[in-house]
Amino acid sequence: MSTGKDEKVEIPPVVKIKVNSLEDLARFAAALVGPGYLGHNVYIVHYKEGDKHIYGILTIYRDYYKYYGVPMFYYYETQEPINAKYILVKVDEHEVVTFSDGSRPGWIHIPIISLSERPKFIE
Repeated sequence: MSTGKDEKVEIPPVVKIKVNSLEDLARFAAALVGPGYLGHNVYIVHYKEGDKHIYGILTIYRDYYKYYGVPMFYYYETQEPINAKYILVKVDEHEVVTFSDGSRPGWIHIPIISLSERPKFIE
């Protein structure tokens, strides 16, 4: 990225945090849709790296000491791709996480956005 003065701005890489399951990632994404994050768009990015499929959420850990925010990438690795466009989450008597090509009434729907390659700021 250039500032227009022939100098390059270094973008530091995000802090990567691997979660144990896809359900953990879906639960975190569903929590970001909650009342404290009104207007915040939540989506899961997907890219392939070697023989692994990476699914993740980019977010900011706000006001960390002197920083305005630390970029974080919560992710899950799997050998098999998810063949759906959305992760659906419903929490009433118990938690249900499923996959779909559309939304359902009463469910939190989180779109899966497939990227052609890993973004450079995720190392």
